[in-house]
Amino acid sequence: MGMTITEKILAAHAGVKQVEPGQLITAKVDIAMGNDVTAPLAIEVFRKAGATRVFDADRVTLVLSHFVPTKDILAADMCTTIRRFAREQGLTYFYEEGKGGIEHVLLPEEGVVVPGDVVIGADSHTCTYGALNMFSTGVGSTDLAAVMLTGECWLRVPETMKFIYTGKPGKWIVGKDLILRTIGDIGVDGALYRAMEFTGEAVAHLSMSDRFTMTNMVQEAGGKNGVMEADDKTRHYAEARCKRPPRYVSADPDAKYCDVREYDISTLEPLVAFPHLPSNIKPLSAVGKVEIDKVFIGSCTNGKLEDMRVAAQIMKGKKVHPYVRVIVIPATQGVYREALKEGLIEIFIEAGATVSAATCGPCLGGHMGVLGKGERCVSTSNRNFVGRMGHPESETFLVNPAVAAASAVLGRIAHPDEVQ
Repeated sequence: MGMTITEKILAAHAGVKQVEPGQLITAKVDIAMGNDVTAPLAIEVFRKAGATRVFDADRVTLVLSHFVPTKDILAADMCTTIRRFAREQGLTYFYEEGKGGIEHVLLPEEGVVVPGDVVIGADSHTCTYGALNMFSTGVGSTDLAAVMLTGECWLRVPETMKFIYTGKPGKWIVGKDLILRTIGDIGVDGALYRAMEFTGEAVAHLSMSDRFTMTNMVQEAGGKNGVMEADDKTRHYAEARCKRPPRYVSADPDAKYCDVREYDISTLEPLVAFPHLPSNIKPLSAVGKVEIDKVFIGSCTNGKLEDMRVAAQIMKGKKVHPYVRVIVIPATQGVYREALKEGLIEIFIEAGATVSAATCGPCLGGHMGVLGKGERCVSTSNRNFVGRMGHPESETFLVNPAVAAASAVLGRIAHPDEVQ
């Protein structure tokens, strides 16, 4: 019997010819990742296990991303723990604040994760990397500690759902809209512990940036991982960056899927996920007049250079609504640098937005713009659960970058065509 992309990658890393859904395996790990929130506990468990060295200093990467620049003493101490461990272990890929950014954009950008890899990260959105034709998933800090020690991880092989997108995306339709459409269909637990394999002519039209957005949000459907087959865009992206040879993997023609769903997106309009679930979607035309207090453009979902370009295109020559505040956070220092070169940062500042250094910041209600009681925020991030971005009585509406920028100008949830 044939295998899906996920099954093939896991079989190769388990050292067997065939795996099937439900099977327990021990897989070799290519990259293990932790951040400033999850790595300190992993380091503590690592030491309690009596370990002295990580399995491979080239294969364990630590990224300071969530609370940097550090917001308080606790965050500072957590980062200090990681810095000392990285130096002690001689980690090749340790990313200090000012030198990295959000790991889920950074590691593909830096070529640390490679097609065909198994990547285990102590962060739920580690699933992002699957757009680059690999298996990547999030785990807890104790699991990360075990991987740092052994270079292996036990896994249950997930069933695979296949999502086929037909039609050509419209003017303002991007990966964010495709994945919101999908989550709106299957629900926030519709892919629980399943692989989500994305394909079809509409996906082929998408840039790598938009593909990463789609795999980033499989977690919001309960998915174990998201994955895409490699095409010319994948190869061009990977081979310009990758620090190791890529190993492209395709599904077999007779691969078995537990569910196959097809969406014609040719008539899809921009979508808005209303509080308090990413599945609570409405087409922009059905939103009505929803006044807002804040706009956040950034996060691992939509803080990439392409997202910055789209938002700047909408906001150029305009001003942020007088009753709205806007924060723009490039996902990595690399994105920030290129946005500076292209004049995008100047456009945001001239419009009246705040621009921050690369960090997760308000996405998780951490810092750099936490919401107060009763406030409404339009956000390009991935989650809008109760209290996700601040006060439990605040509200977050998930949108694509063009809608976010238009909303910033008009002070309400707005269509980009209204300000173009």
